[in-house]
Amino acid sequence: MIILLSIVLGVIPLLGIGWTVMNGTGTTVDGLFLCLILLTLSGIMFLNVFLELRTRLKNPLAPPAQKSS
Repeated sequence: MIILLSIVLGVIPLLGIGWTVMNGTGTTVDGLFLCLILLTLSGIMFLNVFLELRTRLKNPLAPPAQKSS
């Protein structure tokens, strides 16, 4: 479930970059910084997907970690 949510949250910033480029504001300073911020958000989400898949493939039978308070 968390992997699917992270993929969706990783694709949304990429759509924002496409929207910025389509409007023609991708070449302004504001547009460039917006694209950098959106790429960073997308990268963090896809890194989360990668790390989650890697841990699940290493220990496929291990139960998910329990939240400790």
